[in-house]
Amino acid sequence: MINSKIMGIKEKVSEELLLEEQTVKQSEIVLFNDEVNTFDHVIETLIDVCEHTPEQAEQCSLIVHHNGKCTVKTGEYKDLKPRCSKLLQAGLSAEIV
Repeated sequence: MINSKIMGIKEKVSEELLLEEQTVKQSEIVLFNDEVNTFDHVIETLIDVCEHTPEQAEQCSLIVHHNGKCTVKTGEYKDLKPRCSKLLQAGLSAEIV
């Protein structure tokens, strides 16, 4: 009996945490292609600003080059806003969606 009550409480807490996670609005920084910045500059900036690994940054730069845009960071708006500003200051074209 106690075991089933504990399981019930665990399930309820798990449900509440899941609902809380779903209510936090996730935004994205989208990076756009341009004809100005080099691959090296884009990669270095993504590593610095978005905390990408070198491999992630390289993949994103290739996706931007071939598709015209790429989501480079997902999270809460308050975390993304200063990052997006830094990307813009570095001469990249990006926006939060």
